[in-house]
Amino acid sequence: MQLVNIGYGNLAAAERVLAVVAPEAAPIRRMIQDARDRGQVVDATCGHKTKAVLVMDSGYLILSPLMPETIAGRMNPRKEPVPG
Repeated sequence: MQLVNIGYGNLAAAERVLAVVAPEAAPIRRMIQDARDRGQVVDATCGHKTKAVLVMDSGYLILSPLMPETIAGRMNPRKEPVPG
């Protein structure tokens, strides 16, 4: 199992991540609130601003203080730029 550092010493299973998205859009904010209501949010920001949301295959959301590009780069260690 490959683990990816998502900030402040927190790790997530890279194989279980479906998407890494920015939290600014209204649909993503609603998705976070719905998951909070269901108890399916893991806040790994350690009190800092949420800059990325990892959508897991189990339905959980992981909030990270790192930019989505940073997490994607750590998940894809090749030196190729991430399309975007």
